Amino acid sequence: MNKVFLPRTVAELWSFLEEEPEAHVYAGGTDLLVRMRAREEKPPALICMERIGELQGVREETSGLWIGACTPHRRLLDDPLIQGHLPVLAKALRILGSPQIRNMGTLGGNICTASPAGDCLPPLYILDAVVEIRSPNAVRTLPINSFIVGPEKTQLQRGEILAGVLVKRPPNFNIQFFEKVGQRKAMAIAVASLAALLRVSPSGMIEEARLAWGSVGPTVVRSGIVEAALEGEPLSSITLEKLSPIARQAVSPIDDLRASADYRRTVAGNLILRLAENIMIPPRPLPPS
Repeated sequence: MNKVFLPRTVAELWSFLEEEPEAHVYAGGTDLLVRMRAREEKPPALICMERIGELQGVREETSGLWIGACTPHRRLLDDPLIQGHLPVLAKALRILGSPQIRNMGTLGGNICTASPAGDCLPPLYILDAVVEIRSPNAVRTLPINSFIVGPEKTQLQRGEILAGVLVKRPPNFNIQFFEKVGQRKAMAIAVASLAALLRVSPSGMIEEARLAWGSVGPTVVRSGIVEAALEGEPLSSITLEKLSPIARQAVSPIDDLRASADYRRTVAGNLILRLAENIMIPPRPLPPS
């Protein structure tokens, strides 16, 4: 039987971790508990962070929004700051997993699992999110694309926790898009996903573009080539459709049980076409600067 610690403060967490240095620290546990049931992991002790209030919630700071790593997906989805400032993340949260996963799973868990299929990761990449890492004696920050180094691999060291995520308020993007392709909609692990931010001028020109694909490489794929090809072009289905073949070449998927590499590459290009369909709805006007 595993020892289970339920600290209510970060200070208590460090105390428990000093007592059990080999303990597995987690929040929602949606992946960990599955692996434990399958006997793939047998940690000597568990430290559950779900009761640590200082690692939950969303707050406005001068540099942007700080999101606690232990905040459940459901709470984020309902948060007016997320809906108002980060609609692309809200779109991903809305179709992430089952209701049970949204109630239990946390943003920090989605990041630390470092699955290429993590639904929240493409939005966080195009939002240039920065993660906050704490140890008993220090705090450090890393861009999310530096924190995640490969499938299920991060820069988190023993004795550290992911405390939160800082997302700067992005420039005004009047098109914010997220879609994933899976075998059973939200319940499915993504075969491929695309998050996109487009800032479009009143004259219909694309002034800035950010695009990131999930499940089509060892980590999230953000293509500077595709983004540069969009910027300065008119917003139209024709512009986006021309990029579909380029997108297929920009990704580097693998074969696995869910899909072949060729199929994933095709889907990555087709998601650009879905974005093209999405822009048939006129973009919302930019607020006055």
